[in-house]
Amino acid sequence: MSDAFGPPPSPFVTGLRGRCPQCGVGRLFDGYLSVREICESCGAALSEHDTGDGPAVFVIFILGAAVVPLALAVEAAFGPPMWLHAVLWSAVILGGTLALLRRLKGVMVALHYRHRGPGS
Repeated sequence: MSDAFGPPPSPFVTGLRGRCPQCGVGRLFDGYLSVREICESCGAALSEHDTGDGPAVFVIFILGAAVVPLALAVEAAFGPPMWLHAVLWSAVILGGTLALLRRLKGVMVALHYRHRGPGS
């Protein structure tokens, strides 16, 4: 990380916003989940910071912890048919996955950049 840009921005803020973990200005993603090769603002190498399956695991944990109690509460309160559960919770899980996956991947790339540095 270069001192020319001042103190490094928070990896959580830059990751959630989808910005470069070095400068906080350039875009992190080239598409929905593809990390850019280099930052268009500061030239930082971004594509070498691999997150693996980490973001997907966190999405599974977060949505599982949220959806299971909600589904149980809906079942206890209203007793809807199983097909309605399947439709309702599938939509909730799909929407939650699309909302969380990119943001969590951005945070993990930024944390990897901060703690391992470029070329590690």
